[in-house]
Amino acid sequence: MTDHPRRVTRALLSVSDKTGLIEFAKALAAHDVELVSTGGTAKAIAAAGLKVKDVSDLTGFPEMMDGRVKTLHPKVHGGLLAIRDNAEHASAMKTHGIAPIDLLVVNLYPFEATVDKGAGFEDCIENIDIGGPAMIRAAAKNHDDVAVVVEADDYKAVLDELAANNGSTTLKLRRRLAAKAYARTAAYDAAISNWFNRQLEIDAPDFRALGGRLIQSLRYGENPHQTAAFYATPDKRPGVSTARQLQGKELSYNNINDTDAAYECIGEFDAKRTAACVIVKHANPCGVAEGANLVEAYRRALACDSTSAFGGIIAMNRPLDADTAREITKIFTEVIIAPDASEEAIAIIGGKKNLRLLLAGSLPDPRAPGLTAKTVAGGLLVQSRDNAVVDDMTFKVVTKRAPTEAEMRDLKFAFRVAKHVKSNTIIYAKDLATVGIGAGQMSRVDSARIAARKAQDAANELKLAEPLTKGSVVASDAFFPFADGMLACIEAGATAVVQPGGSMRDDEVIKAADEHGIAMVFTGTRHFRH
Repeated sequence: MTDHPRRVTRALLSVSDKTGLIEFAKALAAHDVELVSTGGTAKAIAAAGLKVKDVSDLTGFPEMMDGRVKTLHPKVHGGLLAIRDNAEHASAMKTHGIAPIDLLVVNLYPFEATVDKGAGFEDCIENIDIGGPAMIRAAAKNHDDVAVVVEADDYKAVLDELAANNGSTTLKLRRRLAAKAYARTAAYDAAISNWFNRQLEIDAPDFRALGGRLIQSLRYGENPHQTAAFYATPDKRPGVSTARQLQGKELSYNNINDTDAAYECIGEFDAKRTAACVIVKHANPCGVAEGANLVEAYRRALACDSTSAFGGIIAMNRPLDADTAREITKIFTEVIIAPDASEEAIAIIGGKKNLRLLLAGSLPDPRAPGLTAKTVAGGLLVQSRDNAVVDDMTFKVVTKRAPTEAEMRDLKFAFRVAKHVKSNTIIYAKDLATVGIGAGQMSRVDSARIAARKAQDAANELKLAEPLTKGSVVASDAFFPFADGMLACIEAGATAVVQPGGSMRDDEVIKAADEHGIAMVFTGTRHFRH
């Protein structure tokens, strides 16, 4: 690939975001670039004392239909699409009085921001850009001759090239800008189509488009031989993508994945009702607890599995305070995420240079709708977010013995946590804290036994006479297909069980519970998480 320089003699600028516009326009004018513009952009450039031609003067047509039609004209698209070295194209330009446009600067109507602020249907429709994407795609197609800029971040790169190449751009830059331009219009169209699907309540559209904006390039993916990057979607859900990182090393792929898991889980706990803490390791909670305050919740969550918590991710549902910060810094932790933090807490965490502290501003709403997606070979699996919450469920007693008030409180807590643990999931809980977690096993019996073993290890660490599973309750993310899994929980000391129900052998499982004097409730809601 040669440099293939193209001198910029005329630029068309039409931007809704005017960040850096005047400085950029002044720099272009200093390179003797003729400025053509539209509407508010032209007014802003003229107000800065720069000479600018309105696009209406270029086309010979006024803006019309409330500005919907202004750049959709041969003198604009011909100037962008004409191949400069093609004699036929050059002849057509001369015949029809079409002047070349060598640089297009367009950022699109703020559709995503309009949706974000909860605007009505008609306002959202009016913020769908038509002329902008059309011009961007035209300029990007003809990148051999035309440079296209879709955001202010690229102004400097263009100006650097003009300065280095006597007012010209290189093919390398134009190709990079073209690739970015197509990605931008694709993400824009994805936002529009997904918004339409939500408005029309279409769950499975014939085409599904997803788009995102780069947040950061990552050092590597799950493993060092994999490349990775982190993108933000139009879904402004509070969490790792929206959080402000105050300190610490750059987040890794695994940090981001685990932090998201932790913050989604902590979102289940209403901060007005209780303080809560979630500790995550390898995308699974290894300790979750409520408490009178954050430091109590943290200590109780840590007690569930202090071994796994080493190097883990900690999520809080209330602003991080100094006492909790001091307690957390006693062991190695990768990331802390909370809605906010006190200045004293920030200073304490500052003593651990590599510890990342993220402030998300608010908690994610567990009831909010949304989409999740994962790739499979040659395909994309898209589903609605699991937004079923315990507080909206009916807990149906199916055994002779009903749970006590204390057991029911813990059953709801345990099922709240089970939603965020990989399947097959077994959660032992006691006094609003997890005391044993079994995650991601192929057999539910194995999950029950592993969780009990974890509880025994924790008891040994805490020098307790017996594991806290004695007198605990247990939650299963899906039904027990046989009684054996539940019997393993009973053997570990559980006195009450919550599960979705729905097995062909529910009667067998209920009978076994009754024979052991166990209380059991069905929720009718499954929480598989793969």
